[in-house]
Formats: sequence, C-alpha cells, structure tokens
Amino acid sequence: MAGLYIHIPFCKQACHYCNFHFSTTKKNKQQIVSAIASEMNLRKGYLNAESISSIYFGGGTPSILSVDEIKQLLNSVYDNFIVEDNVEITLEANPDDLTIEKINELAQTKINRLSIGIQSFFDDDLIWMNRAHQSKQALDCISNAKKAAFENITIDLIYGMPTLTDEKWIANLEMALSLNIDHISSYALTVENKTALDYLIRQKKTLPVNEEQSARQFEMLISILGKNKFEQYEISNFARNKKYAVHNTSYWKNEIYLGVGPSAHSFNKITRCWNVANNVSYLKAIEQNNPLFETEILTIENRLNEYIMTGLRTIWGCDIQFVESEFGQSYSEKITHEIVKMQSAGLIEIKGDILTLTPKAKLFADKIASDLFQ
Repeated sequence: MAGLYIHIPFCKQACHYCNFHFSTTKKNKQQIVSAIASEMNLRKGYLNAESISSIYFGGGTPSILSVDEIKQLLNSVYDNFIVEDNVEITLEANPDDLTIEKINELAQTKINRLSIGIQSFFDDDLIWMNRAHQSKQALDCISNAKKAAFENITIDLIYGMPTLTDEKWIANLEMALSLNIDHISSYALTVENKTALDYLIRQKKTLPVNEEQSARQFEMLISILGKNKFEQYEISNFARNKKYAVHNTSYWKNEIYLGVGPSAHSFNKITRCWNVANNVSYLKAIEQNNPLFETEILTIENRLNEYIMTGLRTIWGCDIQFVESEFGQSYSEKITHEIVKMQSAGLIEIKGDILTLTPKAKLFADKIASDLFQ
C-alpha cells in the first residue's frame, strides 16, 4: 500500500505562524493544477506499482480549488495509479471556503474525508493568528458537512497561544466534543523562523510562546479527550471508534508515499525526495517533462532513526524484533542498552518487544527519540 500527497500551494492570506510553502496570488492556479496532474504521470514509477490506499490534498489551502480542479486531479490519480476500493481521500479545508454550495458539490466527488482547520472557536484567537474565517463559519461548515453526509470529519485545534487562557482552551475542547466528530488533531503553537509570528515576537509586538502554558494545555487536552473516549493514537492525534487517519498513519508506520506539487516530499524507503518550493520553477520544470526535486539516498541509520522518531509517537511504538531483522542485531542491542535507563526513569514502557512512551514522556517525545538515534 502507498499514499499520495498532493500539495496545493495557495492561500487567501498568510497565517502568522505558518511556514509551509504557499502563495497568496492565484494567477497561475490552473496551470499549477495541470502541472500537478502531469507530475503524477511523470513520477508514478516512484511507488513501484504499489496500490494507493490514501490520497491527501494538503497545502496551502486545498479548499481554495474549484470542484472541477479537484476532479481534474482525482482523474489524473485514477489514470496513473491503482487505487484501492476503500481509499481514504482527504481534503484539507478552511471554514470560509466551505459554503453550503461548496460542501454539496464536494459531496458529489470522490472526497470522503474533510480535515477542517478550525484552530479556535474564539474570534480573538483567529484574529491573532490572522486566520481568514470567523468562529461562526467554523460551526456552520461542520453542521453543513454532516448534512451533506460527510461522516469522516477531523478538525485541527491549536493551543499555547498567548490569547488562549486555560478557560478558553477548555471551552474549545468542549465545543469540539459537542460537535460529535470522531477525530481531532491538536498542535502546540510553535514559532518557526522567518514567519510573521517570529517577526512580531522579535519586535515585541506580541507576547512570546509560554512553554509552561503549552505543556499544561497539552495535559488538559489528553485528560479531557481521554475522558470522552478519544484514543491518543499519536502525540497530536486523537480518535474515537478507531477512526484513525489512514494517510497520516502511513507516515508513522513508515509506508511509502509520493508527494506531488511544489515543495511536496516523497519517501519509498530507499530515498527521500522534496520538490522545489517555488511555483514558477515548478511549472517550468514540469513543462519540460523534467520534475525539479532533490533526492537523499537513505542510509541504514537514516531509516532506523526515522522509524524510531515516528514509531515512538504512536500507540504502535517501536518493535525491537523489527529493528533487528530490518537493520541488524548490533542496532537492536544498542537501543536495548539505552532503553534500560529510560525504563527506570519511567519514560518507556516495554511489552514483549514493543517500546512505547509512558504518558509523562509524551511531552518529551522528540528528545527521547533523539537519545535513541544511531
């Protein structure tokens, strides 16, 4: 099985915290869409004829596309790949794009999962983040999506903002729970270099991120969702009724995927590739039938470290027997030596050959993984 990621590099406006590749000018949108469709044909061999189990429209803001443009890209997928019957097809969407008309049109396509960027149900938070929507639009679009028979809906929420008190964070979670959806992704606000937020903080025009606040709100997130039968199956992802995200889970389980579109990444266990993060350069390269991307040939250590990093973030953990069979006994012995100390410190749980993080260790997942890197 394989995944297909489609990067749509357009947004109405720039959220202050975002460092993904996008453009706020849409003058070459149709050309980019056609180029992405062409890239699928040019690079389909990267997946070695594996069937597609998940398709993910990310960005950017994929909901900025017209339904005809979405259909054009899906037609190219089906023309170039073997697509499984039960494929998960996710569209990332902003509430302001999801009008009743747009939702009803999307319901007539093969899109079967919506990932909606709510971030907060409070307008002052949305203004602070420079989001394009208002809280009422967020509530309305979820209600309308359900009426249009979208059963698989996930929402994104952000915590750790200076404007977000603990009381407001609890209210956000309670509002999310009241919507009766089965998947929530929630992320701590991070300050990425060269973003508007980075500039505003350095110029003292807004408060910096408070790490203690973020940690506290992360613990509240786990507690409140856990009491409401949500399973934290990955550090930032919570699901009820086993409604795990198929596409994202494929990343964490080290399955292969192809990324198409400007800045998209690909992985086939032998190499990792990343497309040029420039719309004009991307277009020129595709027009010449010569996709422009960089490639890294993965060493054993690269592959093992990625397995550790992604595996430890999930309920499935890391399998020492898999490490030995896939990477060699010397690596499994080194990891086993290191985890003895982590286990005694209450950071790692061991069940059979499976390593998982303890609840308190989830705050330090990346640090723990890096300590196990080879």
